[in-house]
Amino acid sequence: MTAAAATGTHPQRASFEDWLAVAAGTLGATVALVDVSIVNAALPTIQGEIGATAAEGTWVGTAYLVAEIVVIPLVAWMERILGLRRLLLGAAVLFTLFSVVCGLSANLETLILGRIGQGLAGGVLIPTALTIIARRLPPSQQPIGLAMTAMTALLGPAVGPMLGGWLTDNLSWHYAFLINLPICALQAVMILIAIRPSAGDWRELRQADWTGVLGLIVSLGAGTTLLEEGHREQWFDSPFIWQLAIGTVAGLALVAYGQVRAERPVLRLSLLRNRGLASAVGLMLVVGVLLYSCLFITPQFLAAISGYNAFNAGQVASLGGLAAIPTAILYPLLVTRVDARVIVAAGMLLIAFGVYRASGMTAQSAGGDFALSLLLCGVGTTLASIPLQSAVFAAVSMDDTPEANGMIAVARNLGGSIGLAAIASFQGERFDIHYWQINAALSATDPELQQWVAAVARTFGSGPEAAAAAIRSINAEIMLQAQVMTFNDMFLFLTVISLIFVPLVMLLRMPAPGAASPLAMH
Repeated sequence: MTAAAATGTHPQRASFEDWLAVAAGTLGATVALVDVSIVNAALPTIQGEIGATAAEGTWVGTAYLVAEIVVIPLVAWMERILGLRRLLLGAAVLFTLFSVVCGLSANLETLILGRIGQGLAGGVLIPTALTIIARRLPPSQQPIGLAMTAMTALLGPAVGPMLGGWLTDNLSWHYAFLINLPICALQAVMILIAIRPSAGDWRELRQADWTGVLGLIVSLGAGTTLLEEGHREQWFDSPFIWQLAIGTVAGLALVAYGQVRAERPVLRLSLLRNRGLASAVGLMLVVGVLLYSCLFITPQFLAAISGYNAFNAGQVASLGGLAAIPTAILYPLLVTRVDARVIVAAGMLLIAFGVYRASGMTAQSAGGDFALSLLLCGVGTTLASIPLQSAVFAAVSMDDTPEANGMIAVARNLGGSIGLAAIASFQGERFDIHYWQINAALSATDPELQQWVAAVARTFGSGPEAAAAAIRSINAEIMLQAQVMTFNDMFLFLTVISLIFVPLVMLLRMPAPGAASPLAMH
């Protein structure tokens, strides 16, 4: 570690060792974010081979997400105990070991255990990548590091299903996990070279806010599971969802108690009194809603309406992630000329235009019809995300950066869970409305409808069986149109979400274009 990094100040230019440290952090975050969705396309194959039902198979994804979001806000505390190097190396090793457990799993229980372990280790890798950027890069070069991490945040969820689908089709689903071994080994070598040992403080264990630790684990674990499973369990019709809701409230009460009683809470929510940090965290929550909702809805449309398989739908959805690459490359130049708040607002408006454009799809729409919308959303999400992380650096001191990074990482993931839960419920409700509205508009005595039914029946032959087949065919068409209208409604819903939060950018605390971040003065 450079002397500057050790003292909390920055040189004018980062060294090769600094950039290698940033690359190590970014690589770890990339692996963790790709693994969120890498099993999506492979899940049907996995379920068949290990003998799991579709409902049981959903826990392969849920277990990872819950474990990841639980550990993220605890990372700053764990770093104070272990030091950054030990924490990162431990996370890389554990991620590797649990990837092997997943890859060699022969039953559902072992696979879920492996996914929980992956999520716990991955949750450490995501915010530490941002902490390394804050500590090792001078303010003038931080936008470059943030652009690198932004690409991983967008590419990971988008490319994961496509990569998992390709590995499953061409090799085996086991390689969707075993592919992590060489990547994590490379990351460990980079950590050993670029991040020098730092002293931890084991007294943190004795003085820890154990009430707050337990509260965070319970509230985030139960709350995320509630959001993931709520729609499948019919929300509060299910005793399981009631138990999760009670657990969430109880966990939040423990966190609140820790904030008041602990000498140093495990996660200092008092930092959110800072208007700049609070607005950045709030906007990142919205960006998480938009990002994960778009990545969910587009493949769903292509599979349900256009007949795409999971791999081909994933290829189309990855266009948004690919758009992040040139946008992130250009961002460091853009931010020296344009106020970052304007960039965030422009990003939100691009997302709004992209999802609005996607709200006009028909039953004949295919992947190409989504291309421009996905590109706009990818560019917009990148432009909105990077300045929000810069706003975190500008709002807090160097010592508070790890905790603030944990907050914004939790906000993005929690936003994704909230968005997917809202979309799932919204989808079912809107489909029922459109289905019955179309049915109500059709009158059995309408001569045109009778002629249409007769014409369809003739294609199936004659007699009562042909008439019944014609009715089923017409009902299938009604369901198809109701589905299309529902997807369009969901895109309109995201348009409204994008637009109503744009004024929040005025609360962000940002350095002037080309100016040094306030972080440089801490």
